[in-house]
Amino acid sequence: MRNIHTDEIIKNISEMCIEANLYLTKDVKEAIHQGKEAEKSPLGSRILGQLEENMEIAAARQIPICQDTGMAVVFLNIGQDVHIDGILLEDAVNEGIRRGYKEGYLRKSVVKDPILRENTNDNTPGIIHYQIVPGSQIEITVAPKGFGSENMSRVFMLKPADGIEGVKEAIISAVKDAGPNACPPMVIGVGVGGDFEKCALMAKQALTRDLNERSRIPYVKELELEMLDRINCLGIGPGGLGGTVTALGVNIDVYPTHIAGLPVAVNICCHVSRHVKRIL
Repeated sequence: MRNIHTDEIIKNISEMCIEANLYLTKDVKEAIHQGKEAEKSPLGSRILGQLEENMEIAAARQIPICQDTGMAVVFLNIGQDVHIDGILLEDAVNEGIRRGYKEGYLRKSVVKDPILRENTNDNTPGIIHYQIVPGSQIEITVAPKGFGSENMSRVFMLKPADGIEGVKEAIISAVKDAGPNACPPMVIGVGVGGDFEKCALMAKQALTRDLNERSRIPYVKELELEMLDRINCLGIGPGGLGGTVTALGVNIDVYPTHIAGLPVAVNICCHVSRHVKRIL
């Protein structure tokens, strides 16, 4: 049994909230650069160049890449041989978010009630997902999610007879509907299977996978590549102003489901695909 104190969790999550909002991961930066080189529209290529410049300015001046610093989504993979000392784990995660958004001067975008709309003034509570895994470590992923793209995400409850073609059309439909509103080029996370909430969770988590890492399941890998190609043929382009780079990547995860169902979730992220991972 290994003891981890919540003070360490608070400290790391605070730092991760700031890091995620100031710097993009290497794979996302490379995808934007490669997109600029591949983009056939001169305007689209120029927009991608501006996105690169924006990233450089954010890092140099220590300011957020995007003014929407998101609602903090935190994934915790907790080793079953870990004992957590200190305060309640959920309170520790929210304290880490609170400190990070305060100390990083990040915009507070969370309201206490979805109808009454009073701001919590510290960007808490976050969206927290827990999973118990083997081992004596805690893997933390912090993924602030802006709502320009979150609002364009979709869940489809397909019939089994719709099959893989139905899954493809669901993905394309969601991206077409999003259009310029999701601040393309997008990263597309897709969950197929499970039930209503499981497919949505898989889609959100798929966004945190490295864009260079394809599914280990052969047909899913082929589907990821096909969907990326088809999406980039839609003509939406960078900034929604036309072009050949509408998406930087499509990550798809699958899970067993009921004989009567084929749930599909499409979680769309803008080009500011923020996520940071640490292991304690």
